[in-house]
Amino acid sequence: MLRISDILDKAQAYLLPDDLEMIEKAYIYSATVHQGQVRLSGEPYLTHPMEVAGILTDMKMDAATIISGLLHDTIEDTLTTAEQLEREFGKDVAFLVSGLTKLSRISFGSQEERQSENFRKMILAMSADIRILLVRLADRIHNMRTLQYHPKDKRTYIARETMDIYAPLANRLGINSMRMELEDLSFQYIAPDAYDELTAKIAKSKEARAKYTEEVKSIIARELEKNSIKGKVEGRAKHLYSIYKKMHEQHINFDEVYDLIAFRVILDSDLEKTCYEVLSLVHALWKPVPGRFKDYIAMPKANNYQSLHTTVIGPYGERVEIQIRTRNMHEWAEKGIAAHWRYKEGRAYKDSEDNQIKKLREVLEMQQDIKNPKEFMSDLKLALFPEEVYVFTPHGDVKSFPKGATPIDFAYSIHTDVGNQCIGAKVNRSIVPLRYKLQNGDRVEIITQAGHHPSKDWLKNVVTTRAISKIRNWINLDEKRNSMALGKELLEKEFKRNHLKFSNCLKSDEMSKAINGCSLNQLDDLISQVGLGRISPKRIVHYFLTGQEEELKEPVKEKIKTKKTASPSMGVSLLGIDDPDDIMVNFAKCCNPIPGDDIAGYISRGRGVIIHTGNCPYIKRMDKERIVNVQWNTREDHTYPVNIKVICDDIKGILTEVSSIISSFDVNISYAQVETENLIATCTFVIDISNLPQLHQVIAAIRQLKFVKSVEWLHHF
Repeated sequence: MLRISDILDKAQAYLLPDDLEMIEKAYIYSATVHQGQVRLSGEPYLTHPMEVAGILTDMKMDAATIISGLLHDTIEDTLTTAEQLEREFGKDVAFLVSGLTKLSRISFGSQEERQSENFRKMILAMSADIRILLVRLADRIHNMRTLQYHPKDKRTYIARETMDIYAPLANRLGINSMRMELEDLSFQYIAPDAYDELTAKIAKSKEARAKYTEEVKSIIARELEKNSIKGKVEGRAKHLYSIYKKMHEQHINFDEVYDLIAFRVILDSDLEKTCYEVLSLVHALWKPVPGRFKDYIAMPKANNYQSLHTTVIGPYGERVEIQIRTRNMHEWAEKGIAAHWRYKEGRAYKDSEDNQIKKLREVLEMQQDIKNPKEFMSDLKLALFPEEVYVFTPHGDVKSFPKGATPIDFAYSIHTDVGNQCIGAKVNRSIVPLRYKLQNGDRVEIITQAGHHPSKDWLKNVVTTRAISKIRNWINLDEKRNSMALGKELLEKEFKRNHLKFSNCLKSDEMSKAINGCSLNQLDDLISQVGLGRISPKRIVHYFLTGQEEELKEPVKEKIKTKKTASPSMGVSLLGIDDPDDIMVNFAKCCNPIPGDDIAGYISRGRGVIIHTGNCPYIKRMDKERIVNVQWNTREDHTYPVNIKVICDDIKGILTEVSSIISSFDVNISYAQVETENLIATCTFVIDISNLPQLHQVIAAIRQLKFVKSVEWLHHF
């Protein structure tokens, strides 16, 4: 078990005596509040915060960060409060520990939702102080080192989360040593058989590799000395997961992996030109492998990593990878942002590191508006995608993008308006499709057109979180604009049909009741929901007719007085009625009869005669003495509600496009709704039809739309 004296011995090399005193105080406090708690391994719980603090001390973090490592679980797992920590250790520590505390006391609907909210909180806290993320990474390192004590299912889940989120986070911060350890520890539990097999194969060739490593190191060292260049040469086997990843991606066996050892030349000089001098010496010693040279000094990685990488045909014809860097570059490559921490100087970062943290924050904070947990986690993983391509702007500036990026990603990286108005792109002076995947060294120009807008299909061809976010924002705004326009039109028609003026009702008490009754906050939301087909206009109008919402089994239509002669109600002649004056006629919603159907009338209590089709199952069960003979009077112009269901592909503006086809036949739409699932949209309409031929014409026209799969007349429902 790590002792507090071990931590203090390491910390005294760079911290002040007062800092050491506070670290010791935090140790005593943590030991007190965690007393009696044990880990799954059976060890005292204190071993965990001690190990976390030890990792942070090895990273040479400031006193507040080490103290937070000792106390990071106190708020979550003990009765300690943030206020108590502030009194004992100051605001800085209290803030860091609060930012590290998970949302364990809140109830969530699923593990996925809990995970996404924990990461959301961590990202928000990290925006104010990056040290929160550094402590969280140290915490995850120790948890992964002791993962064997968890049940198998949980081990796999935690390992996958570590591989997908924490290792890429360490990579984005430039902490290479953490990334490699997290990847190898995760690999051990995600693919245990492959891990064991690879470990055995590497161990088998360990002695031969060690001998070869020393030989190559001595050759390079002699060449440096001969040319009066000071530095050291390191050689070590690549970490297991990088070897496994290479085998998997290139579909090769272990015996075909030639560059198992990575050599590093770390120069004392801080001059970049010295790195290039050494590169020329290495290429003079051994023949370089074409296409295997990467200049990360001229074009640093997104995490600020700088180095020259080259692969050569070394002694005995074996491929050898050699990395060349200055000492400062090496320090950043191994420890990242932690290597340059200078909090005690009153400033956390130099300008270059400050820009790196700013970029990471922008990438992660872009996720905060995403509400769906699955979508949030998916986009967060995408934001941390480690592989990059480097392209040039027309002015020669270098921009880096995740692998798979397209000109659309490039356009949005310049400006939102450039992305929105993008209609094409030139790569290396040749026009390419917008789905073209950018390659290293491409020179990219964007062609724009004022008034042009993004397409929903663009989401299939972008990988940067900025582009995804901006396209989604525009689509959401556009859909809201369209749904507002359609919703207003549907409401105005329905209000007019009931002898009401929609504009006069907007600020009425009834409208407020309708908004509250639909569990919405404002009128615009209500209109939008109607336009999206999620709320029926009839439901809103009914608040103005009755003062409250009701679900009617039979729709209230027009009230028309009938006459004995040929001026029947609703286009229906009543037979066998002695005095049909002032009789109200309605059509049954269960079967929606229209001219051409056999019909029968049912005398209801208080609602006049309800017209059903002759074969309607409901009228067959009704009191036969109250059934009257009726017939169509086609000399009168009337319309009749008909239900149709349209099944089609889920594309943007589907409701509007089908509605316009229906309206082109001068047919009124009294109700419209769209439901989508698995990229299929189901549109339900209630339309006012004069006769069967007109209905058949409308259905035939809808079937002509290329995205429509089927149209069905719901004669009974």
